Amino acid sequence: MSFDVPPTVNDVPTPCFLVDLDKVKRNVARMRDACSSLGVEHRPHVRCHRTLEGGELQTGGTRRKIVVSTLDEATFFADGGFEDILFAIPITQSKIRGCQKLANRLNEFHVLFDSQHGVQSLKHATLKDGKKWSALLKVDTGHARTGVLCDSEEAIHLAKEAHEAENVDFKGVYTHEGHSYFIKGVQEQMQFGHEIVDKLLTLASRLRATGVDCRILAAGSTPTCSHPAENAGLLTELHPGAYFFYDQELLLLGCCTSADIACRVATRVVSHKKSHNEFLVDAGYMALGHDGIAQQPPGGFCKFQEYDHLRMVCLDQEMGKVTTTNSKLDFDEFPIGKILFIYPYHAGSTASQHPLYFVHSGERVTGTWRPTRGWHPRSNHVPEKHLCA
Repeated sequence: MSFDVPPTVNDVPTPCFLVDLDKVKRNVARMRDACSSLGVEHRPHVRCHRTLEGGELQTGGTRRKIVVSTLDEATFFADGGFEDILFAIPITQSKIRGCQKLANRLNEFHVLFDSQHGVQSLKHATLKDGKKWSALLKVDTGHARTGVLCDSEEAIHLAKEAHEAENVDFKGVYTHEGHSYFIKGVQEQMQFGHEIVDKLLTLASRLRATGVDCRILAAGSTPTCSHPAENAGLLTELHPGAYFFYDQELLLLGCCTSADIACRVATRVVSHKKSHNEFLVDAGYMALGHDGIAQQPPGGFCKFQEYDHLRMVCLDQEMGKVTTTNSKLDFDEFPIGKILFIYPYHAGSTASQHPLYFVHSGERVTGTWRPTRGWHPRSNHVPEKHLCA
């Protein structure tokens, strides 16, 4: 689909999602350098942006070693020339056929399991030419989402069964410590990360005592990877993702500075409601998402660039209501048609609302990125070339 690229960020159609390429490159370089200093592999999660261009930056141009969260993402990146892809949703029978296709076509495709159902699904699914499934045990280190409890006997039993399966190459253990998003402060995050590493090391030791080797010990959320614990180098892989953009939530947690947030939503004033001391913008929940509203964080769930006193107080599908912490809005300062820029609470959720990103360097728009969308792989993935330099 052709699209005329506007010359500057002030000329973009609204609402739209803006990506600051210079900040993204700095965020990626900092995370890659941190992993290198620790001596661990950097396996970035790509679900925050879901673009080939973003994946290329995160992998340093190698197009190798990424994490995806849907089969559509896996297919999209495989079609785009990416290899060594880890599908980070526990395997179930309903996803076996899609995973078989990817495992057969890629040199390295990895799956997770966290149940007897998952292990049995792998054991009863063959790959071509005698190839084995590359599989890791997904463990729960306290997040209470997916994963078998890290300190349980079930973890040992499942890993051992996968290790002994003729068509499975058991690689190790994987965790996503999503509960790190409840921890605020650098020192607290580092202590939290230290405890996560200790839990994985203890499990690996228990597994090795039963004859099950762990070649991969993988962990990492953006909060724990932004300020890694001193023992993080004892892992083999870190797999953060949200650091690519950062956002208002991660700023409030102390994971980044405002200068690190590499995405914004551009919006324009569309109406004045002087009787209510509000104006309306053309960015509603379809452009921003609802994340952060329930938390009511200090300063609001999203942040208006250059206007600290503005607050988004309500979101409809296509419009947002804005007021001020001052006594009265100056409507002359915010005339109809004025463009405003919003830093989102949750970058990944906000990005997922937009079918196109406008990429800029400074004020100049340099091109567009088109993310993949949806959950189910499509047969017509044709990666488009977009200007991203």
